Amino acid sequence: MNYKLHRTSNYVRVLLFTIFTLCIFKTHAQERLPSVSLNTENQSIVTVFEILQEQTGFKFYYDTNWFGAEGITKSYTNVAVDVVLKDILRDTDINFYIDDDNNVFLTRNSFVYDTLPENFFGEQEESAVIETEEIETDTGPVFEDKTRRVSERVETVRIGKATSNRNQSEVRLTGRVTDFITGKPVPDLSILVDDGQQGTSTNSNGEYSINIKRGTHVIKVSGLGYKDRVKNAIVYNSGVLDFSVEESIEALDEVVVSENARRNVEIPVTGLVSLEIEQIKTIPLVLGERDILKAALTLPGISNAGEGASGFNVRGGKTDQNLVLLDDGVIYNPSHFFGIFSALNPFSTGSADIYKGSIPVQFGGRLSSVFDLKTKTPNTEKFSGEAAIGPVTSNLVLEVPIKKEKAGLLVGGRGTYSGWILRSLDDEQLSESEASFFDVVAKYNHTLDENNEIRATGYFSRDAFSITSDSIFNYSNRLASLRWNHKFNEKNTGSLILTNSQYRFNIEFDGDSNTDFDLGYINNESELRLEFNYLHSKAHKFKYGISGKLYQIDPGNVDPLNADSEVTPLSIPRERAVESALFFSDTYTVNEKLLIDAGVRLSLYAALGEGIQRIYEENAPRNSSTLVETREFDQNEVIETYGGPEFRISGRYFLNPDLSLKASFNNTFQYIHTLNSNTTVSQTDTYKLSDLNIRPQQANQFSLGLFKNFKDNEYELSIEGFYKRQRNLLDFEVGAQLLLNETVEAEVLQGDGRAYGVEFLLRKNEGRLNGWLGYSYSRSFIRLDSPFREERVNNGEFFPTNFDRPHDVSLVTNYKITNRLSASANFVYQTGRPVTFPLGQFEFDNADFVFFSDRNEFRIPDFYRLDLSINLEGNHKIKKFAHSFWSLSIYNVLGRNNPFSVFFVTENGEVRALQSSIFAIPIPTITYNFKF
Repeated sequence: MNYKLHRTSNYVRVLLFTIFTLCIFKTHAQERLPSVSLNTENQSIVTVFEILQEQTGFKFYYDTNWFGAEGITKSYTNVAVDVVLKDILRDTDINFYIDDDNNVFLTRNSFVYDTLPENFFGEQEESAVIETEEIETDTGPVFEDKTRRVSERVETVRIGKATSNRNQSEVRLTGRVTDFITGKPVPDLSILVDDGQQGTSTNSNGEYSINIKRGTHVIKVSGLGYKDRVKNAIVYNSGVLDFSVEESIEALDEVVVSENARRNVEIPVTGLVSLEIEQIKTIPLVLGERDILKAALTLPGISNAGEGASGFNVRGGKTDQNLVLLDDGVIYNPSHFFGIFSALNPFSTGSADIYKGSIPVQFGGRLSSVFDLKTKTPNTEKFSGEAAIGPVTSNLVLEVPIKKEKAGLLVGGRGTYSGWILRSLDDEQLSESEASFFDVVAKYNHTLDENNEIRATGYFSRDAFSITSDSIFNYSNRLASLRWNHKFNEKNTGSLILTNSQYRFNIEFDGDSNTDFDLGYINNESELRLEFNYLHSKAHKFKYGISGKLYQIDPGNVDPLNADSEVTPLSIPRERAVESALFFSDTYTVNEKLLIDAGVRLSLYAALGEGIQRIYEENAPRNSSTLVETREFDQNEVIETYGGPEFRISGRYFLNPDLSLKASFNNTFQYIHTLNSNTTVSQTDTYKLSDLNIRPQQANQFSLGLFKNFKDNEYELSIEGFYKRQRNLLDFEVGAQLLLNETVEAEVLQGDGRAYGVEFLLRKNEGRLNGWLGYSYSRSFIRLDSPFREERVNNGEFFPTNFDRPHDVSLVTNYKITNRLSASANFVYQTGRPVTFPLGQFEFDNADFVFFSDRNEFRIPDFYRLDLSINLEGNHKIKKFAHSFWSLSIYNVLGRNNPFSVFFVTENGEVRALQSSIFAIPIPTITYNFKF
């Protein structure tokens, strides 16, 4: 029987409901129901109903189309018939009602009440008008408190099974969004309920979860790059609603950075930028590589020391102050080939969230930023892949379903043939050189059931190069991570995370002399983290957990390479430490305008033996003459402890629906330091743990910003300022020897730092012309002051750091000429970084000496570069084996000879300044990508 309800008075509504209840389902108490004995083995549920009908004499009323052909196996002995029915129908959306005449009415989703609910008549006047939606259902009318006309072309689905719990006004809706063609989960899509009255977004696994009221709703999935998908949902109880979305041709060339259209305005987090590899594929980068980390350098607040430099300087911080994570595991050196390439396969990397302001409480151990990189989720529907062929590298990623819709494996590999190119050259010196790298990654996802999921990732990268014929240098990264996600109930979820990371390098020198050696270094860390989320209410969402990390560093060893070598073996003792933390945060919705994310992380660090610590005189410089004693510590004996609370507070306030004000405060600890006297990251950088002589770094950062959207989120504008104070920053005395130094603490200096700046970002998300303009004004200073002259730099005053670059401008644009053809441009301008120049020379004791300016008093010339590319996609037919993508790019179109560094040589008694550059000429590149 079908019912159509239109606008009626409250009186008519009550009358219809009462007649329906009294005439169809008589509402009075039941006598004790008969018991039955039943044994079924793989019998259909309809057959079971027929058996019950014979045993009890009851008449069953239902629609056979509600039930599939799946068989059930059950056994009951003298069990009341209603108990049997509850057990059989427990995992279905079917309810039942037994009246006094022994009729059994089965209802789909709906629940039949014996009595009217309290306050059913309400307090409204009789003349009040109730607006209802016009929906045909086979289970009777569904009332709704707003008008909503539903198009016949929109699919109507029923969610959950109604229960007798009348006090439960809200239920939990969960689901997963996948790509219609590939079957892959789609992250960062908006889930909008009732034209945006409520909303959420999909996570990296394409999953979403939201609390909504019972009743009828229009659920819409929307996001850049995909067509909107709408479903009508009649929600009876908590349940699952999945979507399958199609890619939008109009968005194939987008270069949008944000996760969704309004996220930048809505979230309380400051200083967060998000990137996806698909969204930056048209940006022209060096040698045609689709590099998510290089694309990050075009965003305000993120820079490096120069072209081809490794590492990142985020908001005036050092390169070692960034926590780079791949699927929860740490990567210490995420670069290939001296920083020219990222060490991450662009086709296996899905997205990156970069936190440069508010850092979530589950992350710790770094002062400036967190790069939270995620590998793509493997396709569990069908075999697929993606590959690219370029002038220097080739990439391949394969996705293999292991168990349909449950488990999948992603395997990716990338390598360079630069070594083969060098060996093919006529130049004898270059033909004997070596420059090669590769990286491999594998990710396995397995959904065990609706409450449990396992994710495992393995990663390895290796570089090897030899500029001279007598030495070979190689370094590698290794990572393994395991994550178990568990849902306890609709409000509580948790994750158990186990990771291990290793970075190592090795130098082999085999020359003509008898000083051949083999030098090695290893840095290893393991972490175990328990992380929980509790959805307390609409106002409070809690995150809490505990973590523990073990550091093991072998600072270096050197051995003779062969029997003829006169090198004396040397091994620096291993360093060990544990870093643990308790963390808790609350995302508190104060009201419709104010959202606060407040948390605290209590960190504790302990340096452990076995080891040796040197004790120096107090109030005296550290050197061999002030050494008091050498203290030995046994295995696992605590050498020194540090720690304290780290507060993470951020908030968002809506000035109007498209304009928000955000502010945040963070204080952080960092217990590990790089030992590097160079301007940029070097592949021979080693790490030092805090101990008796070296204190942990600390930072306090304040952020304040305005975030605005225009023209239905087509344009985004943000202006954000920050101020950062730092303590115990590590620097070095002039001429410091850092590698294989047993008394390295005597070579280092620790001082204070400060950084401040303003970041501006204007982004256009849609249209033929899209892209962004970013500008940063940022300053970074350090002060190395001491009562002792030999430990004081620039008279103990603040001076610019090596990476202080006040002005940084990036313009990234993409113009869509046709649906398949687009043109892209990338322009970068940066202030030249600080350097120290020689000012003159003098003669003393029959020897020539050079005296220098104050440290970092001068600057190298400013940097600017223009890159262009033309991008051509294959046709957009759905049914074809592979979808192709050609890109012709020219890096450094203007041929600008940007200096990377300036150095000085003495020739004929005169000091001359020389500069080195990485790419001083235009670099054309053509790459071919295809996806299948």
